[in-house]
Amino acid sequence: MNDLEQTDMLQVLVNEIADTVSNAKRELAEKVNSVMTETYWTIGKYIVEFEQDGNVKAEYGSRLLTKLSHQLTLRLGKGYSRPNLNNMRKFYLCYPNCQTVSDKLTWSHICELIKIDDELERSFYEKECYKEKWDVRTLRRQMDSALFLRLAASRDKEGVLALANEGITYNKPEDIVKDTYTLEFLGIPEQERYSEEDLEQKIIDNLQSFLLELGKGFTFVGRQYPLTINNIHYHVDLVFYHRILKCFVLIDLKKNSVQHADVGQMNMYMGYFAKEENMEDDNPPIGIILSHNKDELLVEYATYGMDSNLFVSKYELYLPDRRELQKLLNHIMEQDIKEKEE
Repeated sequence: MNDLEQTDMLQVLVNEIADTVSNAKRELAEKVNSVMTETYWTIGKYIVEFEQDGNVKAEYGSRLLTKLSHQLTLRLGKGYSRPNLNNMRKFYLCYPNCQTVSDKLTWSHICELIKIDDELERSFYEKECYKEKWDVRTLRRQMDSALFLRLAASRDKEGVLALANEGITYNKPEDIVKDTYTLEFLGIPEQERYSEEDLEQKIIDNLQSFLLELGKGFTFVGRQYPLTINNIHYHVDLVFYHRILKCFVLIDLKKNSVQHADVGQMNMYMGYFAKEENMEDDNPPIGIILSHNKDELLVEYATYGMDSNLFVSKYELYLPDRRELQKLLNHIMEQDIKEKEE
């Protein structure tokens, strides 16, 4: 065996050992996280049971966590502040079965999730955190942008329940398109004058955040994507490819309301991509006209008989009003019950 072969074999050995150590460290970290999370849940259980057993008088109850924090900090050190103890208590109340999250999510994730009072909404974010490997920062952004409420607003009761129990599924074009996109990360004040070119540039400058808002499976292909028909040059504002649905996604940006000509133009773009850009195993393209305002009636008439893969959505430059979205969700759930009673 020559020196080169020995060097190669040694490198294989080094890689195997390094991978083994890395896997062991990861498994150890996951185990530590699971044990600590279960410990915090148990502490929350002790606190709630202490309260429910009648050991806490009304005037003492408000001071219980403060006193408990002081004594536990003296005995055990940091990590037992009043807010943290309150989170442990709420963790137990929100999750009677600790195993549903203890081995999947970190304590930091759980502290964000228990801020959500609605069980359906909390279940959705829990599922998405685990499925999509969201870090805490991503979870906060999705919660702040009311992702669940925005998606639920376009569904019936069965769709809302499926969303809460399964998270987002990606089986058809409708699954990857939102009625409203929240673009607060662009930092454009609502009253500021801006052009469609400015909007496009802002999106490119914040592409990572825009991809997060679009959802799972999007890969960026290009901006001002050129296509030529009968010696006339056209450009699609933004082109993406969806890895799960295996299709191009074309996005045209409109600063104001969508006009019927915009719909016809997008339909032409989709036809071009279907004929000229698609590979044999690609599915038909999806077209999204993203506008600041949307005339529902005009869109209904303008898209009549057209490709069902063509969508018109709105964008907002600010975080949505959660209270209004929650009212809409409550109406959807209540309306379904009324219809069944009738």
